[in-house]
Amino acid sequence: MTKSGLHRRTLLAGVAALGAAAGLPAATAQAAPDSPDGAPTGRYPSNWPDPEPYGLADTRKDLWLREDNSFVLPLELRPRDEELGRVWIRDTYVNCFVVDGRPLYVATGTSRVPGLTAATPWNDGIFLWTAPSLHGPWRLADTAGIRPDAEKGKVWSPEFAGENRPGRTVVAPWQEYWYDDQFGKRGNVWAPEVHYFRGTWYIVACMGDRAHKVGSFLLVSQGGVEGPYRLADGNLDKPFGDPLPDAPHIDPGARFHIDGSLYAEGDDAWLVLHNNVYAKFRDDMEDIVPTTDLPAFQQQPYTPEPYLEGAYVFQYGGKYYLLHAAWDRTSTAADGSTRHAYDPPGPGRTQYQYDAIAAVADHFEGPYSPRWTLGVGAGHNNIFEDADGGLWATFFRNPNFGYWADPARIDDAAVPGVVRLEWTGPQGNRLYVRRQSRVHAISE
Repeated sequence: MTKSGLHRRTLLAGVAALGAAAGLPAATAQAAPDSPDGAPTGRYPSNWPDPEPYGLADTRKDLWLREDNSFVLPLELRPRDEELGRVWIRDTYVNCFVVDGRPLYVATGTSRVPGLTAATPWNDGIFLWTAPSLHGPWRLADTAGIRPDAEKGKVWSPEFAGENRPGRTVVAPWQEYWYDDQFGKRGNVWAPEVHYFRGTWYIVACMGDRAHKVGSFLLVSQGGVEGPYRLADGNLDKPFGDPLPDAPHIDPGARFHIDGSLYAEGDDAWLVLHNNVYAKFRDDMEDIVPTTDLPAFQQQPYTPEPYLEGAYVFQYGGKYYLLHAAWDRTSTAADGSTRHAYDPPGPGRTQYQYDAIAAVADHFEGPYSPRWTLGVGAGHNNIFEDADGGLWATFFRNPNFGYWADPARIDDAAVPGVVRLEWTGPQGNRLYVRRQSRVHAISE
């Protein structure tokens, strides 16, 4: 297989980050003149003025996911999906690669097993879908030649521990299922992402909060996008990085950086991890380069900084975009109105929308500009270019809390969704979901 460019570099990142020290300078990129309705000030749409003070959420309806700017991918159903009539998925990931001169779209995400309403306390692994076009047809990856009797499209699972052989580990002991008196069967995998780097397919994923050890790992394909995949040598005993402080539901000493992702530029690759840190991969891609302290992104945190998820980096127009997922929590303002802000949990604060927030910089490590709301309800996503150079982000509509957890909407939550983005040009240097005013302007 060979790969040719799609007018972009592969840049991706994984989950939760806590902000770096306050007071960092803004990126050198200069904003275009602001326009209250996003109307173009020239060739490009303009930046919107941000709500003040810093940390308030932008709830304007133009930034919502709508029928005119987004749709749900028609992924091939598995037997478990037939009753619902669509694929249930969290942490939706989609990307477009060029293989043998043709575009190949790949989709994946966090799955659940029949009989459970969530992807915990256990699930059964990672599924992949592929398509020649963003609109499909989307088919489960053809894994029949690897595991003729296994469920189609399942490329990795704790169930595959029996495939381990001397010199080739598919499932490490810390990734295998286990049992306890409270939850019974335990072990789940979260937030997988697929990458094609230097002619090899990789999957970066995370063992979830009911696993033996919780943290990020790398799978390496010994064939095509369908596998077969093996575990990288650096994850044979543990996830990437060093242990973090203990947390609920996780055994002492078993918590590591979660929801890792891969960022590649040229022949180099980095792992972006939870807690606002990153590490360079070794040249052989079997582990990260050892270091005493992982470097951190230079960000401009909120005051106070909430728990952020879905950290992800994307390069476009010569700039680096750092995305996070943040809960817009509502509370009552001093004047009695409803306050929307990216606040930490607290009395009187209610989770409302799981937003995508973004910042821009001239360098991968920063310093990054102040953050803005990229899309309402679009949190924990990735950005990709389609085969024609169009910009898209993924979404899934968080079913656990907030707007999409409402019983009237829950049937439309946990979906494999994509939303078209717009760029405000080399002066504005912002990405938004395509705003409604822009949709109307384009159609006129």
